[in-house]
Amino acid sequence: MARKKQFKAESKRLLDLMINSIYTHKEIFLRELISNASDAIDKLYYLSLTENRQDVDRDAFEIHLDVDREARTLTIRDNGLGMNKEELEENLGTIAKSGSLAFKQKLEEGEQSDVDIIGQFGVGFYSAFMVAQKVVVTSRKYGEEEAYRWESNASDGYTIEPCEKEGWGSEITLYLKDNTEEENYDEFLAQYEIERLIRKYSDYIRYPIRMEVEEQKRVEEEHADENAEPKYETIIETKTLNSMVPLWKRNKNDITAEEYNSFYKDKFMDFTDPQKVIHFSVEGNVSFTALLFIPGKAPMNYYSQDYKKGLQLYSRGVFIMDKAEDLIPEHFRFVKGLVDSQDLSLNISREMLQHDRQLKVIANRIEKKIKSELLLMLRNEREEYEKFWNNFGLQIKFGVYNDYGMHKDLLQDLLLFYSSHEKKLVTLDEYVARMPEDQKYIYFVSGADVDKIDRMPMVQSVKAKEYEILYLTDNVDEFALQALGNYKEKQFKNISQGDLDLASEEEKKEVEQTAEANKDLLEDIKEALKDKVQDVKISTRLVDDPVCMSSDEGMSFEMEKVLSAMPEGNPYGMKATRILEINPKHPIFAALQKIYASDKEAVKEYADVLYTQAMLIEGFPVEDPMEFSRKVCDIMVKAAR
Repeated sequence: MARKKQFKAESKRLLDLMINSIYTHKEIFLRELISNASDAIDKLYYLSLTENRQDVDRDAFEIHLDVDREARTLTIRDNGLGMNKEELEENLGTIAKSGSLAFKQKLEEGEQSDVDIIGQFGVGFYSAFMVAQKVVVTSRKYGEEEAYRWESNASDGYTIEPCEKEGWGSEITLYLKDNTEEENYDEFLAQYEIERLIRKYSDYIRYPIRMEVEEQKRVEEEHADENAEPKYETIIETKTLNSMVPLWKRNKNDITAEEYNSFYKDKFMDFTDPQKVIHFSVEGNVSFTALLFIPGKAPMNYYSQDYKKGLQLYSRGVFIMDKAEDLIPEHFRFVKGLVDSQDLSLNISREMLQHDRQLKVIANRIEKKIKSELLLMLRNEREEYEKFWNNFGLQIKFGVYNDYGMHKDLLQDLLLFYSSHEKKLVTLDEYVARMPEDQKYIYFVSGADVDKIDRMPMVQSVKAKEYEILYLTDNVDEFALQALGNYKEKQFKNISQGDLDLASEEEKKEVEQTAEANKDLLEDIKEALKDKVQDVKISTRLVDDPVCMSSDEGMSFEMEKVLSAMPEGNPYGMKATRILEINPKHPIFAALQKIYASDKEAVKEYADVLYTQAMLIEGFPVEDPMEFSRKVCDIMVKAAR
């Protein structure tokens, strides 16, 4: 008797949750097991081609279903690669190796009570336990004589022992659970239900899925009375349940949106419909068919190191690799899908294949196609494009910045930014088209969100000139604009940096006179702040607010914040220059003049409060909150006397 082994602790807890929780689609267990069988055949098919195995009859590959209603068992059998003892142990002894803990915690917290976990988390084989009280796997690996039997009822582990099996491949037998008032497991033994599930989930599987079915056949009788009722007999015959035509090889005009959606969710383990389907073929030096999908939502791990980009690669319908990274550029890494080409050689190694010239040709065509489809969406389906942008716009902006701006010309027309024009998303082209003739720059400013940016002091003076401003809310935004440099020969200008040159000659003259008349006051404020600021000056960029903080050209405040927020911190202590600007038309300036005339020392305390106020407006933390609070209170007390 084989010794029973226990599932790993985390795996057992996840399995318990799977079995005992409520799921909306228990039926998908069949999809998962058939997909696994198809994968096993794919592996043997590939091996037989690349190693020229003469003992493999590639025309005989099939997946067979057997139903025993009396024993209440459903068996899925394939003649694929099979597994040996070590592989049974490795593949069936651990559940959901990555991401299982976070998922388990969410289920336990009640956050995911109605979720298609198979499609979302890919636990595959173990979906069988949603409908089965016991699962038996008999498998013999191609090229090996020994076969093994893996058995488990989920609750108390599993056993693996030698057994007899003719031919290679795997056979999975499910002993269905007893029916309850809530669940009728017998439906998975019903011929019509199995046929429905195959059509729904596995019709594109390119190997025949066969099952013995009962059919009613009319009995032909000699000399039968024309008015007599026709007679039928029940016959049993083997029927192929799937069409076996890969979806991507069918005419796209004959494919429904539902078929595309089902294929995508099944193939790429997503639980939402794709937002966009891109299905096209190319004939030429390199011919291929591509079926690409833009997901309806960004995957949970999309912006983590766990996410792996790449397209599935097929040659003449034969699977080659799962994640062909070179087929999709980094800036379009969100695209999922597959490529099938008859021009790729199957017998070159996977490492060489990744650097094959033909792959580069295919990748270039795919990149151009994705861009053209996104541009069409932007021009013709604006709401859909903005939905896409909310999911993956950050990736496009990273693409502009990455590789020293190498891809900026390709991506610049896809960019969207919020702007002061109705606080809506705009393209750079839309911005430039609205620019007045006298406007020199494309103005922008960075901040936490659109509403906060719109209230920033320096925004008012630019809006007063009726110039539009781009509101940048993502960390990468300024870096992306820096990589662009310009758009349609218009330079980008941060309204928090340098001289905006928006004041009239009369205004400039007035500011110069005010600065000269208050030279000592400004110098003493600068001295009071010491090394905190590079300069203190009269502002031309303020309208209603008392103060603001600006910087020289070069590093901006936003870039400084991004560097400081990095895991390793700001290694070189790089900071933007700080220039405190004071509004000469605000009552605060008159108050400073009055205080300075009577008590020059008191200005130092006011200077620090104004500096902290300006830094808060820019989104920087208060260096010493208690000290700042004390000074504000002191000023209020003095004012009340």
